[in-house]
Amino acid sequence: MKDIRECRDPVMRGSMAAIQRAAEDARRIAIQTGTELITMRNGKICSLSPEEIAKLPPVVEPNPVAPALRPSGDRSD
Repeated sequence: MKDIRECRDPVMRGSMAAIQRAAEDARRIAIQTGTELITMRNGKICSLSPEEIAKLPPVVEPNPVAPALRPSGDRSD
């Protein structure tokens, strides 16, 4: 299976960063609300307590979002 970050479509390449941001948001919200996070680990569904979530390493975006995918007002290059 091809890595989505190698796709020719820039929107598809940028989707990995969006998924990673969503994962970080889900972790943050679960910690703030004291709720468990349901995830899949090693092919099995499991739940993580807010304490376990806080110990997880951050989801790292290996490749920055392409400039073409940034909002038009963002010129931080």
